[in-house]
Amino acid sequence: MQIIRHSEQTLKTALISKNPVLVSQYEKLDAGEQRLMNEAFQPASDLFGPITLHSPSDWITSHPEAPQDFEQFFSDPYRKTPSPNKRSIYIQSIGSLGNTRIISEEYIKWLTGYCKAYFYGLRVKLLEPVPVSVTRCSFRVNENTHNLQIHAGDILKFLKKKKPEDAFCVVGITMIDLYPRDSWNFVFGQASLTDGVGIFSFARYGSDFYSMHYKGKVKKLKKTSSSDYSIFDNYYIPEITSVLLLRSCKTLTHEIGHIFGLRHCQWLACLMQGSNHLEEADRRPLNLCPICLRKLQCAIGFSTVERYKALVRWIDDESSDTPGATPEHSREDNGNLPKPVEAFKEWKEWIIKCLAVLQK
Repeated sequence: MQIIRHSEQTLKTALISKNPVLVSQYEKLDAGEQRLMNEAFQPASDLFGPITLHSPSDWITSHPEAPQDFEQFFSDPYRKTPSPNKRSIYIQSIGSLGNTRIISEEYIKWLTGYCKAYFYGLRVKLLEPVPVSVTRCSFRVNENTHNLQIHAGDILKFLKKKKPEDAFCVVGITMIDLYPRDSWNFVFGQASLTDGVGIFSFARYGSDFYSMHYKGKVKKLKKTSSSDYSIFDNYYIPEITSVLLLRSCKTLTHEIGHIFGLRHCQWLACLMQGSNHLEEADRRPLNLCPICLRKLQCAIGFSTVERYKALVRWIDDESSDTPGATPEHSREDNGNLPKPVEAFKEWKEWIIKCLAVLQK
């Protein structure tokens, strides 16, 4: 295992900058916010730790990128910022997300609520769900995993055409695996920063995806024409568990972070770290490090205290009183399933620690 540890001065400059204008901006932040963000360069901090690399296939090793500090983010001429007329994040589901209509609808509501809290201050709206056929995307069966995949680039074109006037961005979510080009095995998600659109798949987040008994394997792709999407009529959807919900929330917020102009984080353990495989994605925390938190706050203009309180409320929401995975034959009649949030409990404790620092 390799630990990437930056000096206190490097982290301080990455967060605050040496540019007098940006230093002055930082000094105008609420005292509690400065106290929390200053944890970035406290070696003994138990809130923000260094990035750990576990194998040569981890993102930072296999995809070398220049790091982005706050000043570079702030000065980026191509960065998109929500404007008074474009302050809505739209979520477009493609295909079914759950084994029943009720599970599908509840799952989308949970993700929407999470995005509202994470990107506190922006509106999050749902577009009418669509079947895969409406997107007219290319699709294939993966040669290695033998599961259905849809073409991410085609979906991005579809979302761009559907983008409402008041949208800051439109994000597509699906339980079908994605591929960006023929030569690639798969991709968890893909976004176009210029167009403000992204597509993210949660197919590989089910507990059985990598098992020998995965039920989503397709023996042979039979289609009569390029417009024959009948194979998607009853495709396999994993059970919505707490771990799948947590992984979905991570991917969704990470990719929307890119649309705001946040590049992959190379400073501290952070949601915005890149990930090459599921094990690495699971090690990545749900929270932003102080450097990325300052970037997002600069883009949206939220109160950090209110944002953290909103995230705690989402975890504590009354519909999550009964923990556990969503059962296959759930309470179809009342349409109100328990939100499976047990995987978020540790993060809730972390947020409460941050609130204590903020409200000292």
